[in-house]
Formats: sequence, C-alpha cells, structure tokens
Amino acid sequence: MNLSGIVSVSGKPGLWKALVQNKNGFVLESLDAQKTKLIANLATAKLAALDEITIFGFDEDIKLTDILERMKTAAAIPDAKADGNKLRVFFREVAPDHDEEKVYASDMKKVITWFNILKDMPLFNEQAKAAEAEAVEKPVAKTIEKPKEKPVAKKITATPRAPKASAPKNPSKKG
Repeated sequence: MNLSGIVSVSGKPGLWKALVQNKNGFVLESLDAQKTKLIANLATAKLAALDEITIFGFDEDIKLTDILERMKTAAAIPDAKADGNKLRVFFREVAPDHDEEKVYASDMKKVITWFNILKDMPLFNEQAKAAEAEAVEKPVAKTIEKPKEKPVAKKITATPRAPKASAPKNPSKKG
C-alpha cells in the first residue's frame, strides 16, 4: 500500500493528496470526485501524513498502514456511522493490541471513513516505493558508521593584569 503523499488536514473532511510544496505550505487536491484544490498554510493548518499515523497500542503503537492492510481481508466492515460497540468489536479484530482507553469511537470512525475513501484507488493496492527501495538496498550494501570523535576542549587560562596606575585625568591641569 502506497500512502505517501496522502494527508489529512485538521478541520477539513476527507483525505488530500499533496501535489506540490511552496514556501508557505502545500497545494493539496481532494481525493473525492470534486478534486477541489486547497492551499494549506503550514502556519495555520495541521497536516498528518497517513503513512506516519499510528494508533495507541498496549506495548507499542500500531501503524495505520498495518490496520488498513488487515481491513482489506476483513469479512465485513461496519458503516462509519455504526454504534461504538460494533466499531470496538471490529477494531478488536483488525487491531487486537489497540489500547481501548485511548482509542475513541471517533478515531475508529475516521479510520473506517479513510478506508472507504482509499479502497477503490489504485495506490491502495500498490507497494510503497520506499519499502521496495529498502528491500533492494539492504542485501547489497551495508554501511558501517564510525564513532564520532568528541572535540577536545581547549583550556583557557587568564593572565593576571597589572594594576592601573592612577594618572591625572587631564595632564595640562595640575591641581
């Protein structure tokens, strides 16, 4: 599943595809039928990349991509507007290690809504480019990092100064 470039914008419904980045933010296009464009200013809008979102888990957080993969093979996906108990039962199936105290019904509704948007798209079924690149590079080359040397601090010693001799402020006036 290749979700790179797909983001969620706080305060905006649906999912967005990042087209280009400018100096203030991103130009986004909605993934719905209208294909509306949006300029998201980074100073005011919060963007969340779908490939980086995680769900609270007991031991460690669960990646959204893993949950969406399990949702592909799930028998029946409930409606996003279903009862919270039905959503919880479904989430126990696709994300058995999720923390039920921290993952709310609204979070589960959002994940199901996102799945319904993404499931018919071709990018949902293709492999991520970064994962393919890593799989190719790992057996071929292995880099060894050298330990970084600590810079040596120079010791600065202060030289004692001779006391100033009091001289008249204006030598032409003697007084």
